[in-house]
Amino acid sequence: MERRTIGATALEVGAIGLGCMPMHWAYTASQQSGEGALRTVHAALDAGVSLLDTADMYGPFTNELLVGRVLRERRSEAFVSTKCGLLVGEQHVVANGRPGYVKRACDASLRRLQTDVIDLYQLHRPDPEVPVEETWGAMAELVSAGKVRALGWCAIGARTHRRSRAGLYDATVRQLERVQQVFPVSCVQAELSVWSREALDALVPWCASRGVGLLAAMPLGNGFLSGTLTPGQGFEPEDIRARHPRFTAEMMAANQPIVAGLRRVAHRHDASAAQVALAWVLAQGRHVVPVPGTKKARWAVHNAAAAELRLTGEDFAELAALPRALGSWY
Repeated sequence: MERRTIGATALEVGAIGLGCMPMHWAYTASQQSGEGALRTVHAALDAGVSLLDTADMYGPFTNELLVGRVLRERRSEAFVSTKCGLLVGEQHVVANGRPGYVKRACDASLRRLQTDVIDLYQLHRPDPEVPVEETWGAMAELVSAGKVRALGWCAIGARTHRRSRAGLYDATVRQLERVQQVFPVSCVQAELSVWSREALDALVPWCASRGVGLLAAMPLGNGFLSGTLTPGQGFEPEDIRARHPRFTAEMMAANQPIVAGLRRVAHRHDASAAQVALAWVLAQGRHVVPVPGTKKARWAVHNAAAAELRLTGEDFAELAALPRALGSWY
């Protein structure tokens, strides 16, 4: 697989990563069996994927334990990215950016991941009760201690119903400017896909101008852009899509023209809609690495193959002309 170099510390990863979250969080009540999940991660590595993206809150903790079982056998082939800063309670997820907690969380992640160093340690969400410079300073100390190679910022967990994504990313850039004064940001993780393009306005250019990588989360639009979902099919109550405004039967039907456009382009390349969607994300900059999540080995391999797909000018023009997604953002 093509390799991409991102961040001020020249991190090298496969052009497409693997989001491990769906194996233990947010998409299903019946957790992925241990062996099935292991097969998926191993299949991704076999296909040339190196970046494995997880977080301590997924499960919580079980996702890191899974990745740790793989790292125990294949550490030299993998680039591990995990996150801290969110605590899972019975009713709510809350932020904790206190320096002491951040350091304890890192040590716990290292134990679960069965590794001596985390390649990329991301702040999952700033704590409104703690100056972000203090949290980032504590994370920088982890780099100095040799426990972490590079630091990243996650702009996924900061969603609110009161702020548009464009507004959120403008605010994210302002926060990034602050923490850059403390320690370099190597990567930013944000949603980016054919049906969620807001990060292109300010965040993606900011990263490109500063040599910061952009990990594109949900590049397949929570599975919608794969074209494998049927309007009105329903989701398990614990599945985040059961509460997502874009996944009502009405909105899924209304957004089918987006999938149809992806399929038209895919037909010209003997590819799939999902592979075209991933190739589009890859084309947004050499610093951009899509991180599609999946629970199944066959989809991990299928997604990895998108790194070989080269879209044409005609393809990009057709994709640019697709209608914008209907339905509000969470």
